[in-house]
Order: sequence, then C-alpha cells, then structure tokens
Amino acid sequence: MIYDIRHVTTYEYESAVSFARCSLRLEPLSGDGQELISHSVDIRPRPSERTARRDFFGTLTESVVIDTQHRHLRIDSRSRVKLSRTPPERDAPSADWEQVRDAAFEATSLGPSSPIGYVFESALVPVLELVTDYAAASFRAGTGIGIVTGAADLMRRIRKEFRYDPKATVISTPLREVFDNRHGVCQDFAHVMIAGLRGLGLPAAYVSGYLRTIPPEGQPRLQGADATHAWVSLWCGDELGWIGFDPTNDLLVGNDHIILGMGRDFSDVSPVDGIIVGSPKQKLGVAVDVVRVE
Repeated sequence: MIYDIRHVTTYEYESAVSFARCSLRLEPLSGDGQELISHSVDIRPRPSERTARRDFFGTLTESVVIDTQHRHLRIDSRSRVKLSRTPPERDAPSADWEQVRDAAFEATSLGPSSPIGYVFESALVPVLELVTDYAAASFRAGTGIGIVTGAADLMRRIRKEFRYDPKATVISTPLREVFDNRHGVCQDFAHVMIAGLRGLGLPAAYVSGYLRTIPPEGQPRLQGADATHAWVSLWCGDELGWIGFDPTNDLLVGNDHIILGMGRDFSDVSPVDGIIVGSPKQKLGVAVDVVRVE
C-alpha cells in the first residue's frame, strides 16, 4: 500500500511573536515494513535558520528559527510512504514472555534497536507497582504464556477498561492519575501499557505516527479527519523482533499505521515542539490527511 500524508500544524498568537525556535519530527521512518518515498515541509513565515540531524533513535529532527514578527505560524508537512506489514495473529505461537524478559537483559548492544534501552522507566513513564500488577494479570508467571498472546490480552483490557476522552488529560498529566481515572487519549493508553510491560521487565517503546481512518459506510471521507496517533512497540524476542500494539483500538499494528518515530515516551518523539517569545496565549490547530493512492 502507498499513502500520501499531509500534516498541517497551525499556531495563532494573541499578540505578535518576535522569535520562535521549533523542533520538528515530521519525516516518517523507513524500516519495519515501511519505506519513505518522499517528504517535504513548508513553513510560513519562512525560517531564517533551518538545520536537520538524526537523533539517537533514528528520527530526523529539524530545528528551525523564525526571527521575524508574526501572529500566525503554519507548518505543512507532506509525505508519501509505502507499507508492507503482516502482523502476527493474537494467538500465534511466540516465545515465553519470561524467556523474552531474560533475553532482553542479556542484550550486549546499546544501539537504538536494542531492547535494553526500553526496559527502564523514563521521563513520562514511571514504573508503578499498581500498573505492574495490572499488567501481570495478562502475564501469569510460570504458565508459559507467549509474549504476543500476553501483550494482546493487556492491549484488549486497556481498550475495554479505559475510556477515550480528549478533554480528560494533557501530555503533562501524571501516569498515576491516568491509571486511577481510567480515561485519556492514545498517548496516555500507550504510556500505561508501556509502564505495565516495563514493570515486568519487558522492553516496550513509544511510537508516534498516523492512523488512517475509514469513514462509516455510505458517508464521505472528511478532509483533515485522520489523526496523529500513538501506540506501543514491544520486543518479542530475536525471532519476531519488534511488534506494534495499539491499545487505543485493540489492534496489532498493520498497514493502516504510519510510523513517524520511536522512543522511550512521547517526549522523545513529539512531532512539533519549541519555544516562542512575545505572546501569552496561543491557539493550536492540527489537521491530518492519510490517503491511500495505490
């Protein structure tokens, strides 16, 4: 499958901004059944400085500086990607989860794809005993439960027991509060699942990207109605490698998920962040289109 993706981020400021520095992570990755064909980003007003580098995780991070006064900022990212993934079945045979845990701690590489970098708590994902206990119900010790089966069950439970509510949280809402209240958005559900897996010693990464949405039968597809999204990538042993789990939708990640970046939590892969000088208030708008072209 080939997709065209357009991701438009707009900022409207209450008063003029004299300076802005932004970090952009908007180029989809190549790898994991995904191939980047083309990518471009148009920024208005035009930056005075624009530099790019690959971070530790392999994500292209572009730093831009805008030093002319402006009341509006528009970042228009366009990409074309080719996807070819075949996710495993939920009950497919896989390595015992305890064997995967032990293998992760025996890893000798410290590179970005090594499981050892994703077994410890991170800035937005503390390891909490009550979250670990919640995850343990899907990974009973000594029962030989396969890593994929256990993770799929945990994903299913989060989808069933947590309520999607975009007004309930912001990205700084503590994980404990999300878990106690059982509501949030895709970033929250991914963080909860990651915390539970890491509490059991399993390597789990945070993935930022896009999800193609399909309108109800008989209804037109709405422009800008697709979404930035977040899910979990779990290391399932040397044979299977990294497998994607989407707890918001109870899906193993296939060809409707486009990866922007992978890291320890949202703070590693935020698509757009930065600082401004000059305005106390701003209004953020995000519109995403994911269109299958082939």
